[in-house]
Amino acid sequence: MRTSYLVALSVSGVLAASALPPAVAAPAGTPEDGAPAPTEATAEKVASKVQRPQGPNPYLALLPDGGQTADYGAWTAYMAAQAHVRSLQRQSTVTTFEAQQQGRQPRGPLVYQELEAEGVRGGNDTLATAERVRGLGTDRRESAAAQVLGWLASTEGEVAVLPPNAEDDGSIPLARDTGVGETVSAVTTTGTVGDGPHGSAGTGTGDLDAYAVSGLAGQVLTVDIVTPEGDLDPMLLLFDAEGQLVGFNDDTAEGLDSRLTLGVPADGTYYAFVAGFPTFPLDPFDSASGDGAGSEGPYELSITQVEQDTDVFAVDLEEGDVLGLSVSGSATVLDVLEPDGTLVHGSEQDASFIYPLASPLPGGGNAVNDHVADVDGRHYVAVRGTGGAYDLTAEVYRPGLEGQRREQTLFLDFDGARVNTAIWGGPGVRQLSPLTSFLDDWGLSQADYKPLVREIVATVRENLERDLRRSGLDEDVEIRIRNSLQHRDPFGQDNVSRVVVGGTIAESGVDTIGIAQSIDPGNFDQEETALVLLDVLSSDPDVFGDASLNFYLAPQSDRVGFVGQAIGNVTSHEAGHFFGDWHVDQFNDVLNLMDQGGNFPLLYGAGPDGVGGTADDPDVDFGEDVFVPNEGFRGVQDTLTRVAAVLPD
Repeated sequence: MRTSYLVALSVSGVLAASALPPAVAAPAGTPEDGAPAPTEATAEKVASKVQRPQGPNPYLALLPDGGQTADYGAWTAYMAAQAHVRSLQRQSTVTTFEAQQQGRQPRGPLVYQELEAEGVRGGNDTLATAERVRGLGTDRRESAAAQVLGWLASTEGEVAVLPPNAEDDGSIPLARDTGVGETVSAVTTTGTVGDGPHGSAGTGTGDLDAYAVSGLAGQVLTVDIVTPEGDLDPMLLLFDAEGQLVGFNDDTAEGLDSRLTLGVPADGTYYAFVAGFPTFPLDPFDSASGDGAGSEGPYELSITQVEQDTDVFAVDLEEGDVLGLSVSGSATVLDVLEPDGTLVHGSEQDASFIYPLASPLPGGGNAVNDHVADVDGRHYVAVRGTGGAYDLTAEVYRPGLEGQRREQTLFLDFDGARVNTAIWGGPGVRQLSPLTSFLDDWGLSQADYKPLVREIVATVRENLERDLRRSGLDEDVEIRIRNSLQHRDPFGQDNVSRVVVGGTIAESGVDTIGIAQSIDPGNFDQEETALVLLDVLSSDPDVFGDASLNFYLAPQSDRVGFVGQAIGNVTSHEAGHFFGDWHVDQFNDVLNLMDQGGNFPLLYGAGPDGVGGTADDPDVDFGEDVFVPNEGFRGVQDTLTRVAAVLPD
């Protein structure tokens, strides 16, 4: 069976924040213990030792296999190293973006000291008791940046030592009960991936080890794995009792070992699976469901469930404000919650390397986060981690085009183009073939070219222009959608981004269906490029399966209508990235243009009959959906409002 991956979310607390004295403007703090700050050259030297993983960045790409073979752990480590360099480069020049945009004078960051006493918990752990950081915002009288200094109480306790599991233990029914959540709060044990009946010496489907935990809502579950020797590259997967994936980690920024931290969403039994990259259990109830034996070897495992200390801070935002967060020190988790308590973005990683260089948003921390406010009101930032001091950077900006009185232009290029594919790890400047080169593969003629382009453009217009107006989010949204059939190529002019629809993997050297140049919350860089390659989309379905549009074409299909709709949806997906959207879960039943890939019938808009271009084909749009679990974020992302908020009106 195909597992349907869903993320369960639960946030307690009521809407209120205590009234506190305003923060006081002061210079930023110095490094702890007087240690010298790392230089940009040092950071670049360290980053250069972290090798770029093979293939395109899966956070930016629509991969033919849905990212199943992407090494997310390697990408996490690479992005963290590069993000640190980006952070230091950004710090080397004082950011005056907000001052230039609003016509006000630059101000130093606020420094806010947490009021909850060091080593104490319970004073600011909920929305009702959140400490308000006054003076941070986008008003002329406010500062664009704040430095919040705080302390998390430690949660150390007694640890039970368990002997290794007995095989076969690779499924939910066969999982070992650790006692965590019932008799103990923490356990350690050892094990080996590869010693079970389904390892490389057995059936070869992949050895899995599963551990059961009684999860308690509101507590924090941490699963940590260390490989002191051997070839095991471990992955951690956390399933609930229904077999839904609720957490995943493949490597930390420190190396190949894995660590998974999750706020337990609801009482119940959870199952931590240990696997060797790249083995995934296709059915967590079947220990033989791995998709092939991967790396194998011994490991040491610790599982801890505690009522971890949480510090909550309140920030007043206006609709359209772009909030950027980065935390260092003892804190490792950053959550952003809307005024009604909805978790809209939870992060335990630094993916700010994906932001464009023009973005002023901070990075370089243990966890980095961003949010584009879709309502006025008090928003909340929750900080969690191990006991000790932390340093939180919070910055707020208006979208990049605000106040410029200029439109954002999106140019769709169907003529083929010369593109520097080194942007995505490709070989450099390459010539990509035009859309007309692929018509025969869909059973279309050259006479179908103009109708097909019109269908693609109409789909993009509906997704990026009409839906925004119909939703009431932005009735006056200004985005000009131009195309190479009807308009001259404006790329290279101010505020023009483009999507090149054409070319192949072989021509570009980028192994993907589509890929964007960045993810840009706030749309601070208005002149970016994305690719929609057409070889997979026009391929024999016996080769690429349901990633090919030919998989859905039948005698009764409106071929121009379906091919145009599907390419238009993929084009809108890539544009959604450089207007600020991350990927969302592709394996639930929610239709969303930002689905990661791998569930292509939903993204392309093939209806229940499985045939494209028929009456039951759905309209796929931007909207609310949960983040995709394997990219390391949690929460509900509204991909429509993030786009609406950053386009000029």
